[in-house]
Amino acid sequence: MIEALIFKRVRAVDPHLALDATVDVVVERGRITRIGKNAAQNLPPSDRVRVIVGDGKWLLPGFIDLHAHVREPGYESKEDVASALRAAAAGGFVDICAMPNTRPVNDNKTITEFLMTKARTLNSTRLHPIGAITVGQQGERLTEMADLRDAGAVGLSDDGRCVTSSTVMRHALEYASMFDLPVIQHAEDHALTDGAQMHEGVVSTKLGLKGWPRVAEDIIVARDLLLVEYVGAKYHLAHASTEGSVKLLREAKARGLRVSAEVTPHHLLLTHEAVLGYNTACKVNPPLREERDVRALQQALADGTIDCIATDHAPHGALDKDCEFDRAAPGMIGLELCVPLLLDLVRTDVLSFGRFIEALTRAPAKVVNLPPPELRDGAEANFVLLDPQARWSIDPTRLWSKSSNTPFLGRTVQGRIDATVVGGRVVFESEGIDGDRASGTR
Repeated sequence: MIEALIFKRVRAVDPHLALDATVDVVVERGRITRIGKNAAQNLPPSDRVRVIVGDGKWLLPGFIDLHAHVREPGYESKEDVASALRAAAAGGFVDICAMPNTRPVNDNKTITEFLMTKARTLNSTRLHPIGAITVGQQGERLTEMADLRDAGAVGLSDDGRCVTSSTVMRHALEYASMFDLPVIQHAEDHALTDGAQMHEGVVSTKLGLKGWPRVAEDIIVARDLLLVEYVGAKYHLAHASTEGSVKLLREAKARGLRVSAEVTPHHLLLTHEAVLGYNTACKVNPPLREERDVRALQQALADGTIDCIATDHAPHGALDKDCEFDRAAPGMIGLELCVPLLLDLVRTDVLSFGRFIEALTRAPAKVVNLPPPELRDGAEANFVLLDPQARWSIDPTRLWSKSSNTPFLGRTVQGRIDATVVGGRVVFESEGIDGDRASGTR
């Protein structure tokens, strides 16, 4: 029986605690009990201690994803709770929040309890359901938010559908504020995007596809911020994609409103030009925008106007993507690829290392009131071991998700998750990280 887990000679980094040092980290009974250069002394006999040598590797607080689609119940051929949590662990995530657009919709405590119970039996990455704002995501009648919260929901969203009624949105903000739950808005004026297939611009014109204007997002964000100020509620913008949204958020934060926002890896890295050739892998909701939007999103993430990085992990099968563009489902997977893809922004000084870690850990934890992972004595052991030098090719046969819908297949990336620890348990490890164990291989 393993009584202690030791990570030797790792570069432990926790910006919030001003920690950046090469140390040993000892885990016992699910908690970090010692951090330091001589932390591995006076431990149980070697047959009850597992040692993982981390020369040159980073030990970071575990990542948190505010926005993932686990597809269960209803779409298990694309993903289910078990495969989603395996993919999350392989991506370094210790907590993920599951969006409610399942079948049936997670608009009641029964679905929330089902998800919580199933996730607990898997002893992997922790799952936190997001309940729907309105019944059936129809934008009309509010859900029983108190029941959802009591069952385990950490936020409310009609993701995939915008709450377009100002009256319904006002009441949602008022009701949710009674339980300190964030209202997470998918900002889209559906009247302006009816039939739209991609961003409205020169590329949509060239491809002959109906365009989705930036203002369809900006209008909803502007209205919502006025309602937030009037009600005094907690509001979170899902997958921000426009320069206009950034300007509105920056101004709202300057006025002290309780607002936050997230941005996805694909909106930070790709423009609408990626759709050329009718590339359905790049059909997402909201759509990929222009270079000026990408620059605005990157700057907003760097300066904290946008709080978090969220994957918007949206798995789809071949039938959903290998078809005509107007019939293709929007979305791409992200849990396993988020960190290695975005490390390029750190290497090119677009994003500081500390801000990168904060945007994946403490900032998302704050949005949904989760305890943030920390690297300190006595903290629950929720962390990730990352090899910043490892280079690997994104191969669909090596992914843990059931789906492989991403435009990044075949790309070589630098940075590999070698181990993910949740509650003191190694829930993922890459092949041979300590010479003789390998539970992270297929």
